[in-house]
Amino acid sequence: MKRRLTLYAGVVAAVLCALLAAVILVAVHMTTTAYLTKEIMGTAGRVGAEVDRGNILDPIPHGLIYDIQVIDPMGKVVAASKEMEGKPPMADLHLRDGRSGITSTVCDGPAFARDECSIVVGEQVFLAGRVWTIYTAAPVVPPLTHPLVAASVIGGALLLTAGIAYGTHRAVSASLSSVEAIRTELDEINADCPGRRVPTPDSEDELRDLAESVNLTLGRLQSAMEQQRRLASDASHDLRTPIAAIRAEVEDALMDTDDHDWQATSRAVLSGLDRLQAIVSDLLTLARLDAGTPGASDRVDLAELVMSEMGSRHMPKRLELVLGEGAEVVADRVRLARLVTNLVDNAVRHAETTVTVKVHRGPRPGGPGHAFGAAVLEVLDDGGGIAPDKREVVFQRFTRLDAARSRDTGGTGLGLPIARQIAEMAGGTLTIEDSARGARFVLCLPRAPSPGEERPPPTPAPVTGTQDQAGPLAEGSPPAG
Repeated sequence: MKRRLTLYAGVVAAVLCALLAAVILVAVHMTTTAYLTKEIMGTAGRVGAEVDRGNILDPIPHGLIYDIQVIDPMGKVVAASKEMEGKPPMADLHLRDGRSGITSTVCDGPAFARDECSIVVGEQVFLAGRVWTIYTAAPVVPPLTHPLVAASVIGGALLLTAGIAYGTHRAVSASLSSVEAIRTELDEINADCPGRRVPTPDSEDELRDLAESVNLTLGRLQSAMEQQRRLASDASHDLRTPIAAIRAEVEDALMDTDDHDWQATSRAVLSGLDRLQAIVSDLLTLARLDAGTPGASDRVDLAELVMSEMGSRHMPKRLELVLGEGAEVVADRVRLARLVTNLVDNAVRHAETTVTVKVHRGPRPGGPGHAFGAAVLEVLDDGGGIAPDKREVVFQRFTRLDAARSRDTGGTGLGLPIARQIAEMAGGTLTIEDSARGARFVLCLPRAPSPGEERPPPTPAPVTGTQDQAGPLAEGSPPAG
């Protein structure tokens, strides 16, 4: 590639420099010819003025232009410069009567050497009432004007071509050396050294941008690899616990087959299998979310969704619902249902007596994409709450706070990360905010406009209802929507 680019640049430079040299030589030739013609005409005018005054010298003194002849009315040369003495008239230009001049190029004239062309200027003057003719001439300018001029122009063109080719070779070599360094580093980067990065060139050009983009990509890949490793490590750790418990129960039963309580063993094994099933289900959900699989675009009323999900569940704690109207969003209904159940299950595990779920239009303005405000879902419990410095930690995968682990509530440590990822894929946020007691999870999604709506309407009054510890919704709390 280096040779091809250098050859291409050299050929292009040679053609352009040749054209430039030709233009320069033509321009110099035309300029020199014009200057010489002007000098010949000036010499003819000066000699004609002397003849007009009757001052005819032989030989005729001259300067730069030395081919001069004075022709009498009979066509005889009566005076000439020293170089033209004894030679016939240099031309017959058929001048018109009157004082006038004409310019012509004469080749192989009788007064010039063979194969020689000259620029001849003829001038008419009147002396004693008769017409006299003045001829002045000089050899035409050579095509290359002068050997030094031609050598300078052609040599400059060759030097310019060589300089461009050499500069191209150096630039391409420097660029390709950076590319080669990047390629070599990429070939050596593998799973054992994900922290390595390609070298960044010092120049401010596209190669530097490429190297920076490659390093950013490597950084993202390293983060993804570390996340996958943590996920595999944490998953194996969490899976090992129920497997070990199941194995211990089975081994204990096999050691005492006569008096063993097989029903208790079966219940323990089923409990461990339930935990295994929950972890595997959450891992499959995370795999789908990490793959970026787009969800459906359903129009979902958050109040109706909460009523539907909570109405069919047996709640071990008291459930209070505060559901407002108009909190509709466009998202995947199945994923939103999973998000709601994850938040409620988390609240139930940590609540003392009551879990509260609120749905309303956002009192605060939404971010980009919230042109019609926000639809807000809040899940609160009256448990011990979450310390401010732990509010982001709980959204990390397989993270369970010490209090949750000590109580052995059975959580997988994946419910809250799944809930946040679903919220972000729907264009919203899931955060933990301050509460008078316990934890307060707040889901904020872009609200879908009503048909024909141009601006967000005022927030309506909420509809309130409660659900006892093991019962359905209390009276006076019909589904919102």
